[in-house]
Amino acid sequence: MGRALKDAIPAIDRSCIEALEKHFVDQELYRREDVAQRHARLAEVVADAVVPQLLHLHNVVLPQAPKIEHLAEVLVPTASDISDLAHLILGADLEVAVAYVLTLRDKGLSMDTLFLELLEPAARRLGELWDSDECDFIDVTLGVARLQKLLASFNNSHKSPTLATRRTVLLATTPGDQHYFGASMVERFLGSAGWSVQSEFDRTAEQIGDAAAREWFAVAALTVGSDKYLPALKNLIALIRQQSRNPVIGIMVGGPAFAANPGLARIVGADATAINAPAAVLMAQKLFDLGTGQPGQPDVRTMQ
Repeated sequence: MGRALKDAIPAIDRSCIEALEKHFVDQELYRREDVAQRHARLAEVVADAVVPQLLHLHNVVLPQAPKIEHLAEVLVPTASDISDLAHLILGADLEVAVAYVLTLRDKGLSMDTLFLELLEPAARRLGELWDSDECDFIDVTLGVARLQKLLASFNNSHKSPTLATRRTVLLATTPGDQHYFGASMVERFLGSAGWSVQSEFDRTAEQIGDAAAREWFAVAALTVGSDKYLPALKNLIALIRQQSRNPVIGIMVGGPAFAANPGLARIVGADATAINAPAAVLMAQKLFDLGTGQPGQPDVRTMQ
């Protein structure tokens, strides 16, 4: 099936794909002897979640799309196809994964739709599998790294000369909030996914604003553990936008309130929200891509 798919789509620039490897995952993980086995196991575990999203994409989002023989073959929901397709998305061969998503894009899907229907749900599902101990931290890190690289390759941010130095995040808890666990998990996953993270826990709004003014950050990731701190979070977001050295800084928020009502992200002035730490990593990449790919403020994107 992978060979047939390769025959059906244009060639991919392998040199660009190989250049992505060093930016999106802790290189120690790639030196492990069990990386190939982990990729294979991870692909099997997520098959039940990734493929239904693709089927929805094909059957609901594009009901009138012209069929491509090889693509239709891939999307037949047999047990074998489910396993093969999961390997394409999260397996060892990024070139084939890029080719597959490129085929979907060339059928008329925007990258926004692909992000909403495929990449972000896959990252979210990885987080759920980690929570339930069906995948370990290394498995999820490798899977999120693959999704980040897919996203960067399609948004062309991998061509940015500042990629290595500007994948930076200001991570902070809302002033007054003493709930650090969720923020600590986001910090751990971002660091393992190749991001440079500066954490500002238990700081005042003024201290967090000063940090944004001193250093250039692509993204600010802010967490809140209780609804009562939402007004403080809204004020903090306004302060960061006012003082940030990066005039197009992307701001994402997380916490129980946003999991229950993602629309709150817009109300407090954020660009996006993510339901768990792996999804937050992919959202950070999305906001980075928006900031490097176009002038002006990033579009508001709210993801459950």
